[in-house]
Amino acid sequence: MASAAQIISLVRSHARGDGSRFTQIALQLAADAAKRGHTRVAEELRTLVEETRNQTATIERTRDPIPMVRPRGELAGILTASFPTEGLSSLVLPDKLGDALKRIVKEQRQREKLDDHGLSPRRKLLLSGPPGTGKTSTAAALACELSLPLFTIELDGIITKFMGESAAKLRLVFESIANNRGVYLFDELDALGAERSMQNDVGEARRISTAFLKFLEEDRSTSLILAATNHAKLLDKALFRRFDAIFSYGLPDAEQARAVVENNLTTFDLSIFDWARLLEETKEMSHCDIARGSADAARIAILDYDGVLSSDLLISALAERRQGHVI
Repeated sequence: MASAAQIISLVRSHARGDGSRFTQIALQLAADAAKRGHTRVAEELRTLVEETRNQTATIERTRDPIPMVRPRGELAGILTASFPTEGLSSLVLPDKLGDALKRIVKEQRQREKLDDHGLSPRRKLLLSGPPGTGKTSTAAALACELSLPLFTIELDGIITKFMGESAAKLRLVFESIANNRGVYLFDELDALGAERSMQNDVGEARRISTAFLKFLEEDRSTSLILAATNHAKLLDKALFRRFDAIFSYGLPDAEQARAVVENNLTTFDLSIFDWARLLEETKEMSHCDIARGSADAARIAILDYDGVLSSDLLISALAERRQGHVI
């Protein structure tokens, strides 16, 4: 029988239009029904999910204006392409930050209306904050919301020791940005800042940074350019002026930490949890570590405890993640 938490999660995902999570929970309910011997109910749920998937696929094929492009040639070692399926509703963020990102989506969706008034939507965004707090997930969510491919720039594929080669690779990336509309993510941008301080190749590092500033300023495309940094203080001060908006990310508070746990344990009975102890354990943990700790505990509960997840088990898994261990 479905738990109250599962029903709430199912309805919430439907209300938010989060088809991926809705399907996931529905399949989990089917698995639970099969385990309890309700084979007819399980089979009917799986059939309905499959029918929904087929209908969605048909709709997407007929209305999708974005070509399924993949980086080729020299770009293959610099860009990786993906097609995210989870939007902003899948993220656990402070309300102010979530509203700001929704505003970016609205501007992009109604860019023609802004253009009629001589305005442009913001599309060059700097995401700053500790690791695991949702910066990379934000890029994926924006790509999903706008039905655009997500291109992640591999900085280790750009930065080389050969004079001029790095700038040439950056030029290729910005040519792709101009020719193929998408969401482009420069992840761990502080790597460029770190390169500037290296003793063995300061000159080339400066040339890379200068080239990036130049290309970013000259870009007039319709693509979204996102840069994520864990250490904003390492970045060149001139870089901040090139971005339309700067979004700050932080570690989750108690309410957000609970939401992360609940989002990752939708098939378990969470009413028995000692939330005070659990949330104490999540202090100073990132969204990513809380999610991974929850998944660790879920696997152990399923394989070793017949699907029963206790507070002690989850607290132990979170503690291991906090200490950098995997159980």
